[in-house]
Amino acid sequence: MAHLLLLEVPGANDFNILEEAVRLGHQVTFFTADLSAYLAHETLATSRLSLAREVVSLTPFDYDSFEQAALALHEKTPFDAILCLIDIRMIEAARLAERLGLKFLNSKTATLIRDKYSVRERLAQQAIRQPRFALATTNAELKSAIEKIGFPVLIKPSDGYGSQNILTFMSAEGFAALAEPFANYLPLKTDYGLGVCANDRLVVEEYIRGEVIGCETFTVDGRHMFLGINDKVFFPPPCFGIKGSCFPSGRFDTEKIRDYVFQILDALHFDFGAAHTEIIITPDGPYLVEVNPRLIGAHIPRLLGFALERSVYADVINLHLGGNLAELRDLHPPRVAVSRWITSNMNGVIKAIITPEIDTPGIMAVHLFKKPGDMTRPPFDNADRLGYVMAVGETQMDAERLAEDFVNNTQVLLEGFPLP
Repeated sequence: MAHLLLLEVPGANDFNILEEAVRLGHQVTFFTADLSAYLAHETLATSRLSLAREVVSLTPFDYDSFEQAALALHEKTPFDAILCLIDIRMIEAARLAERLGLKFLNSKTATLIRDKYSVRERLAQQAIRQPRFALATTNAELKSAIEKIGFPVLIKPSDGYGSQNILTFMSAEGFAALAEPFANYLPLKTDYGLGVCANDRLVVEEYIRGEVIGCETFTVDGRHMFLGINDKVFFPPPCFGIKGSCFPSGRFDTEKIRDYVFQILDALHFDFGAAHTEIIITPDGPYLVEVNPRLIGAHIPRLLGFALERSVYADVINLHLGGNLAELRDLHPPRVAVSRWITSNMNGVIKAIITPEIDTPGIMAVHLFKKPGDMTRPPFDNADRLGYVMAVGETQMDAERLAEDFVNNTQVLLEGFPLP
């Protein structure tokens, strides 16, 4: 039995890694910068957090107080591993792991990857293909960067995650229509939660047309293992939320994509841990979207697990405990798993979310994040999703049909609208 330090969980509602650690017989001390963010989920949080050996809330959160509290606990019951699955705490987790001599991504790379512009610069030095890019920290620089890159153009926070605050302008005419209000776009100071606000460094990039995929990898001592391709489906513009995904995907040249991803990870000196690398596939080859130095989020490791017929959360835990995961190199998923997200097509307050009865073979999981009384809107970014369904099938088409039928038969009722 090991003692694990878990620093936050994604979305303040994804406790799968905690549940899996306890199932494996480990003890978990949970650290958070904002316990209230979890307690807002009421019964869910209370039941899941009760699984932890101890819950440590540090508000306000800073690295020094985190290290001091962790060292005090480590002296009594040493930590065997540190787990962190959210972007905005990767640097602190990496620093503490180095302090304690535990297996984790090195802190220099963790710091580098938390700034998308710095990643672009590093890859440019290595002559790795990627979109043209520029940095903007003021409104004047933003205007200049857009003029430099040209149209179509994409703008996103350099420290962002979860598809938040992404803008695209497909033409000069489209930009001109918003030029006056956009002249005062900064400062944004987006609240990422857990006491973290955006630093308002913006990356302005050439907009690349193509298909977006995610590549899931594990790395041990600089050697990478490619788990497979997560084929993504997006909601139509102006939404940027992900509608769902499929794992594994056989639609692409896996070997070529794997080599491109490994080249990127090597250039960033990515030496340990899970990574979720997003790629755009175009007729002339792959282009990097971004590298996320952690396991894929939004409960998607469950999807991978349904396809691989194993717990990917357990694999991450064992990875950080120094376990041998060599068998992952030769895994061949016996089936295809598909997810689809439940959303609202209108703004409003949720009255009820009514899902179909789960009596169809192949429906593996249904999970709702929102409850009556919560605000909702169309899926402009991933935070607007209400829940998901996951299904498996012998083919991608079979699994997609099951998941989409479930979503199509789910009713999202809003206040002010009569019950059907």
